[in-house]
Amino acid sequence: MNIQKITNNKKAYIHLLLLADEQETMIDKYLERGEMFILNDDGVKAECVITKESEGVYEIKNIAVLPEYQQKGYGKSLIELVLAHYTNCQTMLVGTGDTPSALGFYHKCGFTESHRIKNFFTENYDHLMFEDGKQLVDMVYLKLERS
Repeated sequence: MNIQKITNNKKAYIHLLLLADEQETMIDKYLERGEMFILNDDGVKAECVITKESEGVYEIKNIAVLPEYQQKGYGKSLIELVLAHYTNCQTMLVGTGDTPSALGFYHKCGFTESHRIKNFFTENYDHLMFEDGKQLVDMVYLKLERS
C-alpha cells in the first residue's frame, strides 16, 4: 500500500470524488486549491482532498473509498497520513452528513463534533441527497485537535 500526492489532472479521479460529494460543481469549488492524495494498493482504492483554511487549520473536503474496499482501514490510513503530512496542523476539520455511519467513522478516527451548518445540503445542492436512507439536511462539522 502506498499513498501519493496528486498535483496534476485531479479530475481523473472524479469517480472517487463523486462518491463523497455527489455534485461536481461543489467539488470544483475546492479541488484546485486543495491537495489530493490517493491510496494505491494493487490499484487506487481511496482518495482525499485537504484544504488549508487558516494557519494551523486544515479541512478534509473530500475522502472516499471504493465501496468494495470500505471498512478495511483505507480511510483511516489516509487520515493518519494526512495528519502526519501536515506537521503544523493544530486542528483538522471535516464536514459530513448527519448519519451514524459517517459520524461513527470520524469518531473512531479521533474526531469530535464541533458545530453544524443548518440546511447546508438543501441550500447548496441542486438535488436532494440521501445517505444510509436518510435525507441529508445539516452539515455536521467535526474536529481533531492536537498540540
